[in-house]
Amino acid sequence: MKLTSDPITLKDIAIALNLSVATVSKAVRDSHEISDITKKRVNDYAQKHNYRPNLMAQMLRHKNGRSIGVIIGAIPNNFFSDVLSGMESVTHQKNYHIIITQSLESVEREEKNLEHLTWRSVDGLLVSLSSETKSIDHFKKVHASGIPIVFYDRVTDEIKTHQVVSDNIGGTYLGTMHLISNQYTRIAHITSSKELSITSERLEGYAKALKEQGIPINQDYIKYCNHGGKDLDEIETAIDELLRMKQRPDAIITASDRITIGALAILKKKKIVIPGQLAIVGYSNFSAPEIFQPELTTIRQPAYEIGRAAAELLIKLIENKRLPSKFEKRILPTELMIRDSSRAKRKK
Repeated sequence: MKLTSDPITLKDIAIALNLSVATVSKAVRDSHEISDITKKRVNDYAQKHNYRPNLMAQMLRHKNGRSIGVIIGAIPNNFFSDVLSGMESVTHQKNYHIIITQSLESVEREEKNLEHLTWRSVDGLLVSLSSETKSIDHFKKVHASGIPIVFYDRVTDEIKTHQVVSDNIGGTYLGTMHLISNQYTRIAHITSSKELSITSERLEGYAKALKEQGIPINQDYIKYCNHGGKDLDEIETAIDELLRMKQRPDAIITASDRITIGALAILKKKKIVIPGQLAIVGYSNFSAPEIFQPELTTIRQPAYEIGRAAAELLIKLIENKRLPSKFEKRILPTELMIRDSSRAKRKK
């Protein structure tokens, strides 16, 4: 059974515009032999009708044409760096190369990256959604055109496909329970955009731990960074609001790599004693947390393993002629790394 409509070809464009196939081919390749007016006609029509250039000839000539597009938040992020290493360990072995793009937490940039990758005729996509992404219509369109997608870390249920995530609920639950066991009861949570799957899941783990221990949830202790901590200002605003509270928190659990490192830096700048005045636990895959003083308690995600699993699942989708009868959501375990930033309160 045919699952998707066939992409349009150069011949289809030529017939529609009453041009020769050769002219259309040269126009999409930006040949100097074709006028700018004709190039614009051809490329406008091609974009409107979701034309994907056939790069098979180049692939065969260069023996390296099998490609996978990757959309990540930002490369200067320890989590995503480890994810990319995991992906590359699989793609290299399977003779695929990856094209990496960064959304930098911008949905506009995410859409442009997606357009670029599909124009390059990638065989499939590995996607972690930006913190600004509310509608995923741009991904739905690409998926409907027949390009397989696997979502990792920041995922959506609106497209039926594989997902690979860490145990976000369990990770934040462990971190919050650890703080409670060390006598902290006014625990704040600084997290990412409300739109992200990781935000709701990590908030669920935080709330679950408080509820189990009979600690009321104070909504004023929950702060959202709509750009995922990309800008230090949004983290500092959240911390300032918490520190100005009449009954301010005695601990913070942060929900992403950037927010964790940013929050620690801001608290040090404000000369907040950690953990004497404020304990901190946060998600981070930073390779050397011991360089911080005090050493930082972290929830470590299996980023490398997430990258490997996502790449493996995508390559199966690419190489199998039939869609699987059931898609997987792989949830990989997190690990709480206990250090001095969350040590137990001293008894008075």
